[in-house]
Amino acid sequence: MKNRFIKFFAFIALFFAVNMTTLPTAHAQCPMCKMSAESNLNQGGSAGKGLNNGILFMLTTPYILIGIVGFVWWRNRKKEEELEEA
Repeated sequence: MKNRFIKFFAFIALFFAVNMTTLPTAHAQCPMCKMSAESNLNQGGSAGKGLNNGILFMLTTPYILIGIVGFVWWRNRKKEEELEEA
């Protein structure tokens, strides 16, 4: 069971890593940020790409943290069950 759980989390982490690098850029910005990024891109800058990457990073961070908390909770619960059986 433990091996399957670790493989599952490794697969999820790999899935997110691959998606972050291969998916087209997400266009999820507030109007002010969008105007700023478009203006910068029109002038030859690359701030808009960095802004999109930052948005995607902030989007995935809560899911990673919730996953870590869930894993720690599951591991501690598993240890308590093993102690009760002994």
